[in-house]
Amino acid sequence: MTAPARDAAVPHRARGVELVGELRGSGYRRPPALVRRADGQVLQLTPLLYRVLEAVDGHADHAEIAARVGRAAGRSVTPDDVRVLLTTKLMPLGVLRLPDGAEPERRAAVPLLGLRLRRVVTEPAVTRRITAPFARLFHPAVVAVVLAAFVVVAYRVLFERGLAGATRQAFHEPGLLLLVFAVTVLSAGWHEFGHAAAARYGGATPGAMGFGLYLLWPAFYTDVTDSYRLGRAGRLRTDLGGLYFNALVAVGWYGVWWLSGWDALLLVVAAQIGQMAHQLAPVVRYDGYHVLADLTGVPDLFRHIKPTLLGLLPLRRHRAAAGVLKPWARAVVTTWVLVVVPLLLFATALMVLAFPRVVATAWQGVGARWGSASAALAGGDVALLLVHVLGIAAIALPVLGIGLLLARLVRRVCVRAWRAGEGRPGRRALVVLCGLAVVAGLLWAWWPRPDRYRPIEPGERGTVTEAVRDVAEQPRPTPAPVASPVPARTAWPAGKPLPTKDEPLLATVLVPVDEASGAPTLVFPFDLPAPPGAGDNQALVVNTTDGAVRYQVSFALVWETDGVVDNRNEAWALASCRGCTTVAVAFQVVFVIGQADVVVPENIAVAVNQACVECVTFALAAQLVVTLPEDLSPQAKAELERVWAGLSRLARDIPGMTAQQVQEALENAKAQLLDVLRREGVPPSRSTTPVVATTSTAAPPVVTPPPLTTTTPPTTTEAPGSTTTTPPPSTESTPASPTPSS
Repeated sequence: MTAPARDAAVPHRARGVELVGELRGSGYRRPPALVRRADGQVLQLTPLLYRVLEAVDGHADHAEIAARVGRAAGRSVTPDDVRVLLTTKLMPLGVLRLPDGAEPERRAAVPLLGLRLRRVVTEPAVTRRITAPFARLFHPAVVAVVLAAFVVVAYRVLFERGLAGATRQAFHEPGLLLLVFAVTVLSAGWHEFGHAAAARYGGATPGAMGFGLYLLWPAFYTDVTDSYRLGRAGRLRTDLGGLYFNALVAVGWYGVWWLSGWDALLLVVAAQIGQMAHQLAPVVRYDGYHVLADLTGVPDLFRHIKPTLLGLLPLRRHRAAAGVLKPWARAVVTTWVLVVVPLLLFATALMVLAFPRVVATAWQGVGARWGSASAALAGGDVALLLVHVLGIAAIALPVLGIGLLLARLVRRVCVRAWRAGEGRPGRRALVVLCGLAVVAGLLWAWWPRPDRYRPIEPGERGTVTEAVRDVAEQPRPTPAPVASPVPARTAWPAGKPLPTKDEPLLATVLVPVDEASGAPTLVFPFDLPAPPGAGDNQALVVNTTDGAVRYQVSFALVWETDGVVDNRNEAWALASCRGCTTVAVAFQVVFVIGQADVVVPENIAVAVNQACVECVTFALAAQLVVTLPEDLSPQAKAELERVWAGLSRLARDIPGMTAQQVQEALENAKAQLLDVLRREGVPPSRSTTPVVATTSTAAPPVVTPPPLTTTTPPTTTEAPGSTTTTPPPSTESTPASPTPSS
């Protein structure tokens, strides 16, 4: 045989193919051998195929390979056997060069929930070098100390210190919130360092590190395929190494908080704990999934879903592929399949049914954040602007990810079903009918109908029955409760005429008495505030019912032309009950046209807990006073009316918003009103800072409360007077101090 002919008959491995070896601690009856391709894809081979590939060294021909494999396997193997195995088994896997010597075209498996668009940050050599010092952190003594410290830190943050103060400080200081966000993102990369360092400590060689997109969300990754060389303990250490490094971050930043006193940094600790709990979920390819796979010695659990389900059928039990597993491993995998498959099907169905409501809610949230971001941009607050931009991304990306996941799922199912029916017209027709049924189902679930695409409202529980009901039938609007009239009596001197609208008089009003207890309904040791006068605005809510939620929302737009600006804007939230929530929000805009001789506006927020147990009481008063040299044009007034109409929607949405969101929404409304004035030629002015009063016992002040009970719709009041002209426009305010008491 000539040399060229011999070279043509000698098989060669593809470039970058690495023989990992037998899977140690395997859950298979016959442990598979692992091979890694240059693209990072790990393949499981039978012992015979692995020996054949191992004998392919670029020098041995088919006869020599057959002799080596025969000696290793203890059986007779012919060159024709080797040729068949190479051609039909190994070459399609992309581990051999083509007959003409070219490299094969590899098609890596792309899981439905796999990482896409990967970008390498550190090559394997760099990864090994930078992770070497961190491998020492896995010494048993160090691990014991860190875990003990983490348990103490987690307990103190979650059960003793709490996160209410940290949340408040973070949202009131956007710079700190950005710091918390940046540390949380960087800790995700640090998490991957933990996997690489753990693999290196066990004796494996970590590969490249980088980032990609998990659906549409950025995610980091580390190639630790070489950890398959380790035993079960080494692989579990690698799987849990990322969580261990999250614990290090939590302990370290708790120390920074202890030194600096910045409560917002405690959110970093909470974020690490949340990330660790999230990573332990074994349903999708997070750390918990890999822990379960390495405990059972079955590397890819998802590949065993089909054979496991077929193995449960009586007629297929004897030929089920799941029989290749050891009994205990098969029991664990079967349990996992029976839990995960219904859970994923249920989650997919729920995503389809709830998707219109989720889109509408996200659109509403993005709109609110967009308005707040515009206000921050107009005010030159870069930190707050970045916070709102990140909030928009946090709302939009998950929704886009859900849409992308559903599209990929439908496409993958259709393609596989179509390929399975190749050469079988009857099966192809069934596939087409099923596809039409899926399209009809999606149209039924997503077709625009009244209230189909409406935001999720406060008080909705989000149960499966509610989701199905929303899709199956048009929701009926719930009629607003009509308050029963309560008779009131007034005392007047005998023989004197009754007051009229033009000639009002002071009167004594008899407070109704609770018939059950005989006690007066007013239980506070002070008089209620005087009713609002002309040009005033007041939100007053009194809550004396245990477990009740009471709201009062009042918006007012006032035009003053008589030169006296003494308008009052008041929010009073008074509570005397157990486990109740009481909220009052008052927002007043005063436009002063012409010369103002007296400017003494009042902006007051009062929240009072009287013998209240486990209750939350919140009052917010925001007032904007603007002086205009002359009346506005009809176009500007129309713009103001448009902005004010948006506040009507805000009044309805307030029960489902946190205190911070309400403040941001009102600041956004102020910014929009001032923007209209700027376009009219009025110089920009600084708006009034809202006044907030909050009291609480055994509960944080920032809550997402139950549904609205009482709402006063936006009103427009015009004070009488005359119009004059002169001074330039300005914004004036009289801030008031909160007066909470308990």
